[in-house]
Order: sequence, then structure tokens, then C-alpha cells
Amino acid sequence: MKYGFWLPIFGGWLRNVEDENMPPTFDYAKKVIQSAESWGYDTTLIAELYLNDIKGPEKNSLEAWSTAAGLAAVTDKIEIMTAIRPGFHNPAVAAKMAANIDHISNGRFTLNVVSAWWEEEARQYGGIFTEHDERYERTEEFLAVLKGLWTEETFSYKGKFYEINEAKLSPKPVQKPNPILYAGGESPKGKAVIANNCDAYVMHGGTVAEIAVKIQDMQRKRKEYGKDEFTSFGMAAYVICRDTEEEAKNELARITDVKESSAYAGFDDFVNKSQLEQQIKLQDYSVSNRGLRPGLIGTPEQIAKKILEFEDAGITLLLLQFSPQLEEMKRFSDQVMPLVASLKKEREVTK
Repeated sequence: MKYGFWLPIFGGWLRNVEDENMPPTFDYAKKVIQSAESWGYDTTLIAELYLNDIKGPEKNSLEAWSTAAGLAAVTDKIEIMTAIRPGFHNPAVAAKMAANIDHISNGRFTLNVVSAWWEEEARQYGGIFTEHDERYERTEEFLAVLKGLWTEETFSYKGKFYEINEAKLSPKPVQKPNPILYAGGESPKGKAVIANNCDAYVMHGGTVAEIAVKIQDMQRKRKEYGKDEFTSFGMAAYVICRDTEEEAKNELARITDVKESSAYAGFDDFVNKSQLEQQIKLQDYSVSNRGLRPGLIGTPEQIAKKILEFEDAGITLLLLQFSPQLEEMKRFSDQVMPLVASLKKEREVTK
């Protein structure tokens, strides 16, 4: 199991807690990622939104790509996975930027391809926001341009959305044939595009049973397209680790006490502009990315056992959220990571 975390670029992950003591500044992001690297974390995911989806559109937030480039220069080992939404980017320019950051990081830059869901944000920032399946058609062409420029000496392309004429991109990315392309999607169209064009599949939080079904379904789709298995299956999850189960339940109650605020501004677009496999309620939405559904809540022993269940179901990468970030990431690395490794060894001995 690899351990990743969402970089705190919005000031936190909790829509019902105003101040989580994790400011949306580059200095704090730098401190988090450098600490995480020393604590054994493998990956960070940097979300791309120009409005603050967690604390409210009027609140501060960091831009993903400039943050990624800055962090690539001050880290050594950790994978920097940065979201990209085709409706906001020129694919040729994005290919050039990605190759450049891949060199800054010496081959640690990867992409999380997101077809977008927030129509109001697109209106404010001039992004292209169309019907759901057309967004994925655009994504498919976008990926074709990225891959073509990354692998061919001279590349031309003419599609419904993009036209590229004898373009050259040099230097090519460090990673061959391309930086890892992660993506997540739950609609039939989304899963088809991802299975045919991406390298790894990432999911919102879900139960062990839900995640096992999704993984099996995506592996079948990969075979249908004649592709090798995905290199990784990742899942978002919010962690509440406490000394006792009662303390963990009390924290859960505190953070899901839904309060009316601008932090819920994107809820309707998230529910209605996406095609979700499970309907969500405001309480689910109170923590980002359905992070409560995996149930990584309880004592270190309870959480470690649940992580092994997800690993048995096929998860290879956890994309974790914590609040407050530094303190809880340290607790997880000290108390849960070693316990997972110990439990795995015990299982191997008893086989």
C-alpha cells in the first residue's frame, strides 16, 4: 500500500469547521509536503479549482500548477500528482508545462485528469463547460494531444475540439512514455474514456464492497480495450484516528454537524452536473470527496485493519485527508503505518 495525501490548498477539508489551523498558503503547503516526505508518504494530490470549494468561493485558495512547480523544486522523493481539467487548458501548452515540471521534479510529476463538474466556476473563469458526455469527449482528445506531443518528434492532430499542426515539444518528459495519467469517473462514458486512455484509476471514498466492485468493473473494461491492467487503484479517504473509539465518534459528530454556509455553494453542481454511482447527502458532503465513506475512523488498530481490507479489495494508493493536517498526518505515520506493516507480516507468517 502506498500512502498519499491531499495537499491542503483550500484551508482544510471540513465544510462545517471555519478554522482548521491549516492556512492556504505556499509556506504551509511547503511545510506539509516536506514533513510528509520525511514521514514516509509517497504521493500528494493537488486539486485544481480556481474557487474555494471547501470554505466558500470567496475564501483564499492556491492555484494547483504553480504550486506544483514550486513544490517540485523543494522536494526529493514524493510523487506530485496535480489535477488538470481540459476545459481550462490548451492541451499543447499543458503538455509543455507538464514536461517542464517533470524535469524540475526529476520524473515525479503526474496528472489527475478531471473532466470538471462546477458550472459556476467555469462561468466565472471562462472555462468550457458542456454536457457531461461531451466533456469526456473533449478529455479524450485532450489526452491524445498530450500523449502525441510527449512521444512524437513532430505531432499533428485534427479533432472535434483541438487542432495541432506540426508541433514540436522538447525536451520530452523524464518519464517514458509519459507521466502517469490518473483519472476518476463514475459514469459509463467516463469509465470508458479512462479505461481506454489513462494509466491509473482513482475513486471517491467508498465502502470496501463498493470499491471492490468498481475495481473489478474497471479491470474488465481494460481487458475489453486490450490494455494491460491499471498501474494503480487509488481512493480518497478522511482519517479520524484517536486513542479510543468513543473519542473518534465524538470527532465525527463534531465535523458533520451541518451548518448553512457558502462552503456548500458547489453542492448542487457536484450532485447534478456529475453522474454519481451513489447519491450523497449533505452530511457526506461535509467532508471533501466522500472521505467518510471508507470508515477510516477509530483507533489505530481499527484503521489499520480496515486499510488491509481495502488492500485485499485491490486498492494500492490511499489519498488521505486530515485535519489539522500536520498533526494528524504525523499521528497516522507514527501509529497506523507501522501497524499496517506489522499486521501484514503476521498474516504472511500464518499463511
